[in-house]
Amino acid sequence: MLRWWNFRRLVILALTASLSVSAVIAAAGFWVHWQADDGRYTVDSVPAKPVVLVLGAQVYADGRPSAFLAARLDLGRRLYEDGKAQAILVSGDNGQAEYNEVDPMREYLIDAGVPEKQVVGDYAGFDTRDSCVRAKEVFGVTELIVVTQTFHLDRAIALCRAAGIDTVGVGDDTVSQYRPQWRYAVTREYLANVKAWWDVWLDVPPRFLGPYETGIDEALASLSVMVVVPTGYRTDVLTLVEDHELGHQPLVLVVEDVAVAHVRHVRVAEVLEL
Repeated sequence: MLRWWNFRRLVILALTASLSVSAVIAAAGFWVHWQADDGRYTVDSVPAKPVVLVLGAQVYADGRPSAFLAARLDLGRRLYEDGKAQAILVSGDNGQAEYNEVDPMREYLIDAGVPEKQVVGDYAGFDTRDSCVRAKEVFGVTELIVVTQTFHLDRAIALCRAAGIDTVGVGDDTVSQYRPQWRYAVTREYLANVKAWWDVWLDVPPRFLGPYETGIDEALASLSVMVVVPTGYRTDVLTLVEDHELGHQPLVLVVEDVAVAHVRHVRVAEVLEL
């Protein structure tokens, strides 16, 4: 009788523990989803922000980005080329001398045609929360588009918003063809959500914060806001643009016979509506 009672106690304890763990996982998942609910976009629909944050992932021993990381970098490059952002912050792990995610990320983007000065490296992005907090505190970013895989996107948006950054996100699902790795990553997110919730609740600091870095400031300051006016439009549009809030960037007016689609930072239609 005593053994039977002990067995029943063990079963009850196991069920209670299981329900408790499930409740915590569900609550953390709800918090992450709620925080990110209005922040998911496609490449075409995402609103423009000054910076794209590309989160790190595995780099092979020969320095090549993994398929997951390459897909993130391709998204970041496309957002830059489409004029959705003016600088790219690549954040990854360089905690060991023999492992460096950031330099291969920078090289990949520069080789793909992104100007070197517009690609800034964060070498202490040891996890998603560290990358978000450092983007705000170390690089001075207040608005960004975060780029990662879709299974990770909600957590990335939630953590960057919790760090005080106006954040939207674009996710990649092209690598879902690698089914075992994708399934593992999706499953891992349940526990990662709990850690994210815990870190925000306790305000856990990054592993390494360090001094302020000016890379993003310099990347943004180096750009001109280019207003391309097709031939036939009034050139006194310059006066209208000067009356509009364009931030700290210098203004360049270019009058050419070009399509409006070629305008990168300020679209002619927006200028003429001022």
